[in-house]
Amino acid sequence: MQNDAPPRKPEDCADMAQLREAIDDLDQRLVRLLARRQAYIERAAILKQDRALVRDEARIEDVVEKVLAEARKAGLSAAIAESVWRVLIERSINHEFDRFDAKTP
Repeated sequence: MQNDAPPRKPEDCADMAQLREAIDDLDQRLVRLLARRQAYIERAAILKQDRALVRDEARIEDVVEKVLAEARKAGLSAAIAESVWRVLIERSINHEFDRFDAKTP
């Protein structure tokens, strides 16, 4: 698919080839969204003046709670949402530390 048209609905997939094509399309969209999220993380590393501010436990829990609320509305398993976001957050924090350290002599 690789365009901005809405992806095919699962129930509209007549065979595994169509289903896989739809999943591949969603994966491409997710990658673009994650790249955009990463850009915000990189900007945070620039804006933060103190390395101790990179990890913010209260913010982590706030993000997870918001994700779980959205997951409930969207019909996404809470187990999937929470585990995916916790890994995403940890990798993002590591990336932000790398970017923060790179800006500091």
